[in-house]
Amino acid sequence: MRATTPLEDYLKEHGVDARLIFFEGHVKTVAAAAKRLGVGAERIIKSILFIDDKGGPVLAVVRGDRRVSEYKLARLIGARSVRIATPEETLAHTGYEIGAVPPVGLRPSVRVVIDSEVVRLDRVYGGGGSQNALVEISPADIQRLTGGVVGDIVVPT
Repeated sequence: MRATTPLEDYLKEHGVDARLIFFEGHVKTVAAAAKRLGVGAERIIKSILFIDDKGGPVLAVVRGDRRVSEYKLARLIGARSVRIATPEETLAHTGYEIGAVPPVGLRPSVRVVIDSEVVRLDRVYGGGGSQNALVEISPADIQRLTGGVVGDIVVPT
């Protein structure tokens, strides 16, 4: 029997209707995740850590087929600027490696911003805490659990 992960424990503790899906090997790209799950790239979410101009961590949650606009993200959180976090900063602030960062269950110091396109979906798949796992969760639960701010933070298509 497999031991539970910290993310599984967090989801259970908070009564969240979510599930972790484990794969043989890693699922590092949006395209790979969408193919393995048989869903469109818009249902895969990316949880990307940024650092604001004061050194604070900010997690941006966007659809897999979109890119974060650093300008829009900074403006929404009232910062002069943001930059993408290094792999070391991501691990230090979230406890997870890049590509495995879940949208929930993070340290309280991490502010969360959810793109408005994400909250229009009923279920999404995001980082599951390891390179070979994804979490299926509702965007409403992401917002409820993180207190995340919702706004337009993507580059126009």
